[in-house]
Amino acid sequence: MFTGIITDIGRIEAAEQKGDLRLQIACAYDMSTVDLGASIACSGVCLTVVDKGDDWFAVDVSAETHSRTAGDMWEESRRLNLERALKVGDELGGHIVTGHVDGVGTVEGVKEVGGSTRLAIVAGAGIAPYIVTKGSVTLDGVSLTVNEVENLSEGVRFAVNIIPHTAQQTTFSEMVAGRPVNIEIDILARYLGRMMELRS
Repeated sequence: MFTGIITDIGRIEAAEQKGDLRLQIACAYDMSTVDLGASIACSGVCLTVVDKGDDWFAVDVSAETHSRTAGDMWEESRRLNLERALKVGDELGGHIVTGHVDGVGTVEGVKEVGGSTRLAIVAGAGIAPYIVTKGSVTLDGVSLTVNEVENLSEGVRFAVNIIPHTAQQTTFSEMVAGRPVNIEIDILARYLGRMMELRS
């Protein structure tokens, strides 16, 4: 379980296909405090630490995970938003995030508004019912508030604002139109959606 508050930016140093895709990710974490088998969210994807060094850790990305996430994010030299798993008693600064990606959206536009950056995201029909104005959404592992929602014939367009601090502490300073992003909907919306589906 995570909160969507990024605590480091990692970089993929090596990617090797070993059945699953093995990644070695450089980071600034004190790896002596990270156990093998621990969970680290990598740009919104909960992955298990399978090996580690002083300033890196390794994870395996399954074919299932690869197929459900932004495909280009697993390439060498790619920077990733990192968050270690939430501990009981930690401050819940964002919202409850599971690290399970619900879909991939696309950045439609990037616009400076005041001192912030407005991102317009387009996502498919499977995501559309769960995006609501002033609700929470996770993009590439970052907890954000939805500011605008527009229904489309085949999905949804929504906007979020990125303040300068968030841009500096995450990979969002690299956002450009056309870039795919991992989307995790709010967990409460996910369960309510399932309940409504069963009722009908």
